[in-house]
Amino acid sequence: MSDPASYRPKEIPELPGVYRFYNGKDKVIYVGKAKNLKNRLTTYFGSNLARKTHRMVHEAVRVDWTIVGTELEALALEFSWIKQYQPTYNVQFKDDKSYPYLAISMQDEFPRIFITRKEKRPGLKYFGPYTNAWALRNTYEVLLKVFPVRSCSEGNFKRAQRSKRQCLLGDIGKCAAPCVGWVTPTEHREIAVKLDAFMEAGMEDILPKLRDEMELAASREEFERAARIRDQIESFEKAQKSTQGNLSDDLDGDFISIHEEGLHAAGSIFMVRRGSIKGSRSWIVDQERALEGDDQVASLFFSIYSGAAPADIPSEIFLNREPSDQIALEGWLTGLRGAKVAIKVPQRGEKVELLQTVDRNAHYALIQFLSKRATDAAVSGKALLEIEEQLQLTRTPLRIECFDISNISGTSVVASMVVFEDGLAKKSEYRRFIIDTTTASDDTRAMHQVITRRMKRFLNDRAADESDVAEIGGKLSKFSYPPQLIVVDGGAPQVAAAQRALDELGISDIALCGLAKRLEEVWLPRNSDPLILPRTSEGMYLLQRIRDEAHRFAITFHRSRRSKVMLESVLDDIPQMGRSRRAALLDRFGSVAALRKASLHELALTPGIGQKIAETIFEYLQHQREGSELHATDAKGIDMQTGEIL
Repeated sequence: MSDPASYRPKEIPELPGVYRFYNGKDKVIYVGKAKNLKNRLTTYFGSNLARKTHRMVHEAVRVDWTIVGTELEALALEFSWIKQYQPTYNVQFKDDKSYPYLAISMQDEFPRIFITRKEKRPGLKYFGPYTNAWALRNTYEVLLKVFPVRSCSEGNFKRAQRSKRQCLLGDIGKCAAPCVGWVTPTEHREIAVKLDAFMEAGMEDILPKLRDEMELAASREEFERAARIRDQIESFEKAQKSTQGNLSDDLDGDFISIHEEGLHAAGSIFMVRRGSIKGSRSWIVDQERALEGDDQVASLFFSIYSGAAPADIPSEIFLNREPSDQIALEGWLTGLRGAKVAIKVPQRGEKVELLQTVDRNAHYALIQFLSKRATDAAVSGKALLEIEEQLQLTRTPLRIECFDISNISGTSVVASMVVFEDGLAKKSEYRRFIIDTTTASDDTRAMHQVITRRMKRFLNDRAADESDVAEIGGKLSKFSYPPQLIVVDGGAPQVAAAQRALDELGISDIALCGLAKRLEEVWLPRNSDPLILPRTSEGMYLLQRIRDEAHRFAITFHRSRRSKVMLESVLDDIPQMGRSRRAALLDRFGSVAALRKASLHELALTPGIGQKIAETIFEYLQHQREGSELHATDAKGIDMQTGEIL
């Protein structure tokens, strides 16, 4: 680690420019731009730096800069250097998947159409990308019927030329078979040119022509040809519906959204041309070392448009947030396109709704990324080591158990226990507890009770001789495996209650902490102040994931139990409801809401109920519903159906 004061530059110009930080191996680790180089670079050598910025300036050993004329030139040069050097500390968006393209080799003597996921190569014309591979395949099959351009590989094409025998595609009408001379090279190229023009223009121009040809063929009594054209029209319309939403025909542009969640972010784009979504794509932002405050919008634009062809850049780009360098970005895009490009943030209407859809796509891309990341053994191992170091544990917490309490005003109190081993959820060992409210009337007492119950099971199982259990053909309970760390959902009161339970049972070799939701503080037993883990810490992320999983598991159980308790209370008031009938209704409907929505026929189909009892239940629920509506009307002085003030 170097001392930033040792390489702090002097006489920095107060001009726009781009700067680079280098490490000891003379590798560029960060690239930035500034309207005023002196003001910007001075901030890196202050005393109150953000964590990752502090790390970067201490890893660097020198900084240099290049003066440019305008902010636009600075933006273009920054993008160029980021692409060239791939700096460690710059925000970088990673493409979350490889989308398929439709490609046409127009430079070949016999142009070829094919689907590819590889990087773009010169000499090929690409259409896409397409998000739905099945929609692309459907469109591809239709295109071959209407425009029978060759789609075979070079080896198959030459083999057919030598053997003078066309392949199956020629026999079924999906290839004009230039390999055996069914069409001349000129005629085949004309077909390829028509296909290219069609892909550029869309289906709007060709469908009327096909309908005219179909009617002409029918009028000439060429019914087979008319039927073939009819099938082509239906296929085109089907393919169009599979890739086009209910958008206005004049809607055109790229719709881009960035979705942030905690320390992670993802960006998505929908490419809309004449009301049709031609493709979409998502990127994940790599924030492992990205400096605080870096412009994510500019980085995402660089990922999308730095290698794009001018024809692929639209005149309007719609964003879900205002970019910090809008004027510079518009100038950079205008230079790439060769025509004016405007960046807009819509406030209402169809464009806002579409951007919300794009944002949902970014959100789901982020969820997929995080789920893959959660199962990464290297990431999990790093997180466990960070937890061991930050909490000063005597051993790595390979097994972590987390407890959460769920209730509403002290009713239907339940607790959950989730288990993570080696940083991964072990759902087979999750447990649910029904809390005895006679001795536990609040969260802290409930936490004390559930920890006591779990640890008593552990002590009882540990006391059993494993060899004796094996002799009778049994095995130890899953409660017999002790955790290295117990996490409770809550702050100091919940941690104190859990520690009291451990002390009462004489357990001192199990670590304990609590994670409070308000500021994500980590509370340790007998500590008056919380521990604040770095927000970018893998250990903090793992603790949050464990806590959220325990909360989800507790809430799910609480809702289920509350519904059953409410249903039981309703059934208790209905005449002729014995234990078996109540059990049958509980098993079939599960909640009061489902029971109230049930029809008389559905009630009668329940085992053990029958038509007569079903009528009794239905009439009771109907009377109860009418009574509640009348009570609501009287209480508010309003007829809820007509809106009349009574």
